[in-house]
Amino acid sequence: MNHLELIKNLPKAELHLHIEGTFEPELMFEIARRNQISTRFKSVEEIREAYNFHNLQSFLDIYYEGANVLLHERDFYDLTMAYLVRCREDNVVHTEIFFDPQTHTERGVAFATMFRGIHQALQDAKKEWGITSHMIMCFLRHLSEEDAFKTLNESLPFKKDILAVGLDSSEVGHPPSKFQKVFEAAMSEGYLTVAHAGEEGPAAYIWEALDLLKVKRIDHGVRCLEDEKLMKRIIEEKIPLTVCPLSNLKLCVFKTLKEHNLKKLLDRGVKVTINSDDPAYFGGYANQNYIETAAALGLSSAELKTLAANSFEASFLSHSDKEKWISKVTSQN
Repeated sequence: MNHLELIKNLPKAELHLHIEGTFEPELMFEIARRNQISTRFKSVEEIREAYNFHNLQSFLDIYYEGANVLLHERDFYDLTMAYLVRCREDNVVHTEIFFDPQTHTERGVAFATMFRGIHQALQDAKKEWGITSHMIMCFLRHLSEEDAFKTLNESLPFKKDILAVGLDSSEVGHPPSKFQKVFEAAMSEGYLTVAHAGEEGPAAYIWEALDLLKVKRIDHGVRCLEDEKLMKRIIEEKIPLTVCPLSNLKLCVFKTLKEHNLKKLLDRGVKVTINSDDPAYFGGYANQNYIETAAALGLSSAELKTLAANSFEASFLSHSDKEKWISKVTSQN
């Protein structure tokens, strides 16, 4: 079996996916028209051209601009269902999606409107296709901890369907320590914790995420190789990293995919996983990330299977579900 066939056949979990980052230009244009929202874009092609950003901030600018057209439950449902169709195509059988309430509530969209649209799509995909999922609510780190506390309180009526909290948006200048108190409050409500760290920001942010936010895994984390003491801890404690290769390339974390350190991390025994981050903007969903990374780094079939197995091991699935899927991964020829 060649790599393309193997990648297609491997069951996978996706653990680093921003649902707002799956907003394809066609759907954005359609929802804008449906909601009678005028944007600066006159066509799908103009939106696609705007997706050619140059750094994290220019990406975030278009990301938030696109989100402005999401107003109603149906909009969030359509956005989520479009991603789940991609999951089905890529054999992503389990997904743990990030959603950013503050992106919407600060525009006057009710937390319940956004939550119900996303949640209903996840429920329908489970019923129709057997795709399982968890929801992870992220705090925007460029906003204040006070704003995060407000979001945490808004989430409480829905907490039985929200597994964890996370931390995303602009990393530099917004260390995890800024949000220690709200993460402590979230944990007291029963939420698990994850956080973006060590992508734009330094390895020191990974230490903070582990020690102060008590995270179960690190989102990105590729700068851990800059700190050997940190590397030893990550390996010994089996702390997963949710790595997003095409995102790292597009945001210039690495100049070329051949320079990406994913294989070095894998060789050291780090529980590294491959994910798509914001695939509408970064050039590829799960399988495309596997395909391009395998080609650039010369990954073997065994390494691809390890990455897929890691995705389940690092997930928040039950032990029995992890074992079931890992067995299916290892049985692939």
